[in-house]
Amino acid sequence: MTTLVKATLNDVELLTNLGKKTFLEAHGMSAPKKDIDNYVHTKFSQEVFETDLNDSKNHYTILYHHQKPVGYSKIIFNCTHPNIFIDQVTKLERLYLLQEFHNLKLGLQLFNFNLQESISNHQAGMWLFVWVENQKAIDFYKRAGFKIIGNHDFKISETHSNPNHHMLLTY
Repeated sequence: MTTLVKATLNDVELLTNLGKKTFLEAHGMSAPKKDIDNYVHTKFSQEVFETDLNDSKNHYTILYHHQKPVGYSKIIFNCTHPNIFIDQVTKLERLYLLQEFHNLKLGLQLFNFNLQESISNHQAGMWLFVWVENQKAIDFYKRAGFKIIGNHDFKISETHSNPNHHMLLTY
């Protein structure tokens, strides 16, 4: 059984642990260990999640499978970008699922939930960045209708960036 729950401040520790683990599974080998460790320490702290959850523009959802937290997402409504000429557009900033649950299509459930949230909030599209070496994710988003519209350097540290595709889905 799968459940989707809107995250609250009570979920800070859970999001911190889930965020670190899923990011490391997806990107842990994408940069030198020192850079990855510093990035995770800086971007996935309890303080960062608490600040994010206190900002009403950020919408986090936690995915539970048989009552176990296995993934989460973060979307931001009305988040424009210079390369996108749509005013009401959602940024899908994070969609992460524990690796051991990838084959259950739970990521698709989480994505579809976010898509419906975006549409329900009168958005005209959704955009994201995805690492160019994550072909599984690129294929996932292409199947959902996203198109590559540009490139973006995702900064891991002062000395390392990962090339990302900038993708857009309009509806």
